[in-house]
Amino acid sequence: MYARRSRGPRVAVLVLGGVLVLLIGILLGGHPSWLPSPIRSAFVSQNDDPLVNQVLGLLQNDYYRPLNRSQLINKGLAGMVASLDDPYSHYYDPTNYQGFLSEDNPHLSGIGVDVQAESRGLLVDEVFPGSPAATGGIQKGDVIVAVGATSLASRSANFGSQLIKGRAGTRVTLTILRGKKTHPVTLVRADIVVPVAAGQIVTYHGIKLGAVTLTQFVDGAGAELRTQVEKVLHQGAKGLILDLRDNPGGLLNEAVNVASIFIPDGTIVSTRGRAQPTEVYVARGGAISTSIPMVVLVNRDTASAAEIVTGALKDRGRAKVVGTNTYGKGVFQEIEPLPNGGALDFTVGEYFTPNGTNLGGGGVKEGKGISPNVYAALAPGAKTDTQFTAAERTVAAEVR
Repeated sequence: MYARRSRGPRVAVLVLGGVLVLLIGILLGGHPSWLPSPIRSAFVSQNDDPLVNQVLGLLQNDYYRPLNRSQLINKGLAGMVASLDDPYSHYYDPTNYQGFLSEDNPHLSGIGVDVQAESRGLLVDEVFPGSPAATGGIQKGDVIVAVGATSLASRSANFGSQLIKGRAGTRVTLTILRGKKTHPVTLVRADIVVPVAAGQIVTYHGIKLGAVTLTQFVDGAGAELRTQVEKVLHQGAKGLILDLRDNPGGLLNEAVNVASIFIPDGTIVSTRGRAQPTEVYVARGGAISTSIPMVVLVNRDTASAAEIVTGALKDRGRAKVVGTNTYGKGVFQEIEPLPNGGALDFTVGEYFTPNGTNLGGGGVKEGKGISPNVYAALAPGAKTDTQFTAAERTVAAEVR
């Protein structure tokens, strides 16, 4: 879960970023003679040659096979971060950072499907309404077995997805397997906005309920969810189910925006780090009526920013929690782009629910998460969503 993306970096970020800039400058051949001697001595050997630069030079010049200097630097930086033994901190080299930005950006050029790899190709999990895929007749459960003349059998999802994506307005031909028959489909790629929020009306024993789902906390997620909440309320929902199952989290700012839809005022979450003061985030106003009962539906994969929202709603008495214990992440990260085109994604502090609870197990260790008010597990292979039924039953009992 991220506090921000290069928006007014805090002192700790600036300091660390400066150190990394310095290190990269040294690695690329710089000479830090202008530094104060205590700092310079940390980077320079006794003969006044940069130690790291010297090792790189020896490897590059004398190792038995040719080496790429940039690759050595990238691997060295990755190893430095890996030594922290922190599953949430990463160094992204320039290529991987661009891939990260693409994954986290809901605006994509493609055909509008969500897929997963299987032995025959890419299994279509979801087709976005109004997308080229939907217009072209692709359905959930179809298997994309080839892109053009390239077979996707036993290939990774990333391999196939990269072939399918492309500049808006260009054509791509897919071979679709449905049942036992294959047929070609030619689609025109378009700029796709992947929805992160959805809402619908469900009826439980004659009571209209609004079921709203949020899949991740990207930029604009709060506004998207608010639109869905207002839609189902306009359609006559008497209670709400906020489904955060399998939501891995995202931006701290969006967690506050989402919680503010339901909590009118007061604390949502607080954060503190080693080099930054405690910061308290409060509701931003514009909440729906607190007389509308609601539950939050969670599972083991509800994490990070999704846990912040769940914890705030539970601690503030705004909603009951239905499902299983959440993931148990108690820290947050910031991403700092680097001069080489890569980025450092690193843990900078811990967060606390309104009651002062940290959900982690101490630092970056996994904790027990949030315990539900109503325990409901989904049995493997179950034909019905028993967790959702438990959520319906719980919120319907609160409707007056």
